[in-house]
Amino acid sequence: MHQQRLWGPAMDSPEDVVGWLAAMQSQEFALAEWAVAQRAQSVKKAAIDQAVASGTILRTHLMRPTWHFVLPADIRWLLELTRPRINALNAFMYRRLGLDDAVFARTNAVIAAALDGGRHLTRRELASALDGAGIRASGLHLGYILMRAELDAVVCSGAPKGRQQTYARLEDRVPPAPSLNRKQALAELTRRYFTSRGPATLKDYVRWSSLTVADGQQGLEMVGSLLEREVVDGRTYWFAHSEPGGMPPSPTVDLVQGYDECIMSYGESKDVLRLEGTSGPPPMGAAVFTHAILLDGRLLGHWRPVAGKDGVAIDGYFYRPLKGAEKEALEAAAASYGRFVGLPITLKT
Repeated sequence: MHQQRLWGPAMDSPEDVVGWLAAMQSQEFALAEWAVAQRAQSVKKAAIDQAVASGTILRTHLMRPTWHFVLPADIRWLLELTRPRINALNAFMYRRLGLDDAVFARTNAVIAAALDGGRHLTRRELASALDGAGIRASGLHLGYILMRAELDAVVCSGAPKGRQQTYARLEDRVPPAPSLNRKQALAELTRRYFTSRGPATLKDYVRWSSLTVADGQQGLEMVGSLLEREVVDGRTYWFAHSEPGGMPPSPTVDLVQGYDECIMSYGESKDVLRLEGTSGPPPMGAAVFTHAILLDGRLLGHWRPVAGKDGVAIDGYFYRPLKGAEKEALEAAAASYGRFVGLPITLKT
C-alpha cells in the first residue's frame, strides 16, 4: 500500500502519480481518475480532467490489452516494448475479423488523414471517416481498428468533447524524441514495476505487463541488483529497498476502483488481498459491486457509486458485518470520494 502510494505521503501532482506507476489501467475513465486522485495531494476531478485534455496525461491501449493512463515521456517506448505481445494476443480476433497488416496500413492512413491539422475526433467521427473510405467500421471491427492505430503509435487520447473521449495524432500530442532501445525499455519497465508495486513475483509482473516469462527474467537479470528479494511460502518476492512505512491508524478504509493498480498489478499473489475470516466470492446479486473496499489494506467488501439528482450514493456489500470504528472509517473514505467529485455523498450499506 505504501509503494502503491495509497498510504503515506501523497504525491505532488496527477502526473507524478502516473509517472511513478509507469502505466495505470483506466478502463472506467471516471473511476480511473479517482485512482489517480487517491495518490495525489488534494487533487479534484477537474484537475485530472484538465491533465487529460491538455495531454500531460495520455490514455491509450498498452497492456493486457486495455486502456491505460501514461505520461507523454513514456508512451513511445512502452508501445514499442509491449506492441508485439499485444498484437500476438489480438491475433485470433484480427483473423476472425479479416483484419491483416494490409488492412491496418489502410485504416491507419485514413485515421491519420482525418486527424490532420491537429483535429481531435470522437470514435463516431473516425468511424464516419473510415466508412467514407469504404472500410467497415462498427462494433468489434471499429474497436480493433482503433486499438491497432494506438498500438502503431498513430493515435492516442485527445481533448474530450463534452463527455465523449476523442483521438488525436500521437505526433501532435508527443513530439518525436529519442527513445529507449528494447533492452533499455525492458530494464526500465521492470525496475519501475517492482519499485512501485513490490513485493511482487515474476508471475505477477508478466501477467501485468503482458510480456513473456523470458522477458521478465531478462528484465530481472538487468535490474535485480537494484532490488531486494525474499521467499515467502515458496514464492520469490522482489521489491525495492525502502524505509518501512508505518501503518495508518487502524481501522483505515480505502475505496478503490475495481481496476486499481493495487488489484490489477498482481496475479499469483493477489490472494494476499483477502481479509482473514472472509471467504468466497460475492453472491450473484452482488456481482454489480465491481469495486473494492479495503480495510487496513485487505479486501473486506465491494462498493459502487450511483449518481443521483442530489449527489452520489455509495452502495456497499461486505463479507462480514462492520464494527463501530470500521463504520466511521468507511464514512471517512466516502467523504474523501465526495470531495473528489465535488458532490454530496450518501452511504447505503
